[in-house]
Amino acid sequence: MGALPVFRWRLAPDGYATRRQLRALGLRPGGQDVAAQIERPRRRRGPLVAYLYRIDQAKPVRPMTPARRAALAKANAARRRCPSCRRDAGYVIPTALGTCVPCAYPGPHGPEGSTRHEQR
Repeated sequence: MGALPVFRWRLAPDGYATRRQLRALGLRPGGQDVAAQIERPRRRRGPLVAYLYRIDQAKPVRPMTPARRAALAKANAARRRCPSCRRDAGYVIPTALGTCVPCAYPGPHGPEGSTRHEQR
């Protein structure tokens, strides 16, 4: 495989799209190799690079099955559950904290004394 064609930012020809652009069209790369790349110049650093795929070789996005939907719901619920207090925090637990905010920064009465942490 030779070198990829490189286009300047916003100057890629028609028929190419990034992964996000393909997804907005209801498509996915479908196993094809990167066809080209675009570069956005930046000051004092290397350019930002985005990979492009050919739209004519893209395949439709696979439909969401009931099993995949259930697995995704279970995974998202696990991201909301605090490992310390085992409660649903109501938001995705920040990985930097590792626990819900009341457990990470307990008040004078501990995490149970917080007024913003309700049982769900």
